[in-house]
Amino acid sequence: MKRERYEGIGVMSGTSLDGLDLAWCTFSEDGDGRWHHAILDAITIPYPDVWQERLREALQLSAFDYALLNVQLGEHIGDCINHWLQNRSKPQFIASHGHTVFHRPDLHLTTQIGSGAAIAARTGIMTVCDFRTTDVALGGQGAPLVPIGDELLFSDYDACLNLGGFSNISFREEGRRISFDISPCNMALNLIASLAGMEYDQDGLLAKSGTVVTPLLEALNQLEYYQQSPPKSLGKEWFDEHILPIMQKYGSHSPAELARTMTEHIALMISRAIPQNVANVLTTGGGAHNSFLIERLHTLTSAQIVIPDSQIINYKEALVFAFLGMLRISSRINCLKTVTGATRDSIGGAVYQ
Repeated sequence: MKRERYEGIGVMSGTSLDGLDLAWCTFSEDGDGRWHHAILDAITIPYPDVWQERLREALQLSAFDYALLNVQLGEHIGDCINHWLQNRSKPQFIASHGHTVFHRPDLHLTTQIGSGAAIAARTGIMTVCDFRTTDVALGGQGAPLVPIGDELLFSDYDACLNLGGFSNISFREEGRRISFDISPCNMALNLIASLAGMEYDQDGLLAKSGTVVTPLLEALNQLEYYQQSPPKSLGKEWFDEHILPIMQKYGSHSPAELARTMTEHIALMISRAIPQNVANVLTTGGGAHNSFLIERLHTLTSAQIVIPDSQIINYKEALVFAFLGMLRISSRINCLKTVTGATRDSIGGAVYQ
């Protein structure tokens, strides 16, 4: 006999600035503690150029303009949800990741803008947001947060790999869930594609047409982050400080060569991060559509790279954030210390009625 059924919308805004992922999800728990989930509907709402530019510049804003952007993004998210729902019945809650601007867990600092109060006010739906700050205050990385969803919703797979702005992985090791960011991914590939006048490298065809620039590949592979042990996480500040200068140094090479080299770097770092005893890896996020990157992963690892249906590829993170919101409003742990390195597990998220 199933227990209470929860229904909510997960909202994800990724570092690649593609847009807002909205997933209307249901969750229910069996008497044996096994969770069931379904995505009833999902949509990606692209960011208009003006919003992409505003979010790209958020790091340099004054305190006032930053605070204003937080409110206005929340209002924009609320308006997008209202337009999507139109005359349909409302779910119990919204769980919004927000858009990460600053991520410095070494300073106990992480910020995601997109005011939950504004979303709740605009929609009239209880909203959960600000999922990361409690964990960071407890000494954790505040990331990745998706692994508890991997643990409770996707336990049929040995590991779960996400290919978003950054790549990250989660798996069980010695009876506990381990997870960490691996490397840059779409944030770097999209930037290189823009040099060729493209929004993104569809199917990895640009990269496939190029050749590896060996000194560039070696410089990327030797970054200190890859020598660190988990828990560890990446943010845009790290990308700007470490990846951009290397790319600029080798900027005389063609976009095809840069894309080929970056793709090889990403695939190598991921292959090294997958444990030897892992037989299958559920692979989601925008990078799962990059046929050439997936081809390189098949070549470099013995694990089976499992590509699910497009709905899970595109909306797994939004689904899991809806799940995190459900755990928050039902007062259950939604952040694991084994993943983030915090002093204890926690229930993260601010709730706006």
